[in-house]
Amino acid sequence: MRAADLSEIRKLDLFQSMDEDHFAALMKAAYFQTFPTGMQLITEGDMADFLFVVVEGCVELFAATNGREATMAMVKPVGTFILAAVLKDAVYLMSARTCAKSRVLMIPSQNVRNAFVKDDSFARAIVSELASCYRAVVRDHKDHKLRTAVERLANRLIKYHTCQGETGSLTLPYDKKTLASLLGMTPENLSRAFGTLKPYGVEVDGAKVTLSDIKSLTTLAKPNPLIDVRKA
Repeated sequence: MRAADLSEIRKLDLFQSMDEDHFAALMKAAYFQTFPTGMQLITEGDMADFLFVVVEGCVELFAATNGREATMAMVKPVGTFILAAVLKDAVYLMSARTCAKSRVLMIPSQNVRNAFVKDDSFARAIVSELASCYRAVVRDHKDHKLRTAVERLANRLIKYHTCQGETGSLTLPYDKKTLASLLGMTPENLSRAFGTLKPYGVEVDGAKVTLSDIKSLTTLAKPNPLIDVRKA
C-alpha cells in the first residue's frame, strides 16, 4: 500500500488514535481496490470476511426478501461498512454494490478483531462509530414511523437544499428509484409525492429540483433536530 494511502487512512477517526505498531499490523493485510459502477461487493447471508472503507465513490447498502428489494443506506467517503458483522464474526445482514466508480479499502475481519482486543484506543473508536450508526438507524426509523411519505420527501429535499448551499435549487444525489427506496416508497408514490409538493414551490425537472417557497415547504415538513441531520 502506498505511503500516501496510509497517511490518508490514518486521518480517519476510526484509526487516528491507534498505536503505530497496531495500525501497521492492521494495514499489513489490507488493500485498496477500485470497482466499477454496479459491482456487488458483498451479499447478505455471507460471512463478514472484510471491513470495507469507502474512500472514493459511493456504495449502496440494500436488502431483499420475497422478491422485494430496498435500499437501506448510501455510504459515501469516508465511510465504513459493515462494522458490526465484522466484530461479531457474523453474516452480513445487507448486500452492497457500487453506484459509482469506487475506491475501497478492504481490511480482513480477523485483523480488525485482533486490533480491537489489543488496542484500547481503536476499541473506543469502534464503540463511538457503532454508537453513531445506531443513532442514525433510530433517526431513520423515527422518520419512517412518524411521518407521511410527503413529509419524508419534504424533509429530504430541505436537507439536500441545505447541503448544496441553499441557492433555491438542488440536484438529487441519486436516481429517483433509489431515492424512493431510501424514503420507503415506490417510484410511483414518489412521483405523486412530488406532485403534492408542487403548491409548496417544488418544481422537478429530471434530477434538478427548484424550491421557490422554502418557508411553505418548511412549514409542511416541520423539521425536527431529533430526527433530521442536515448533512448529505
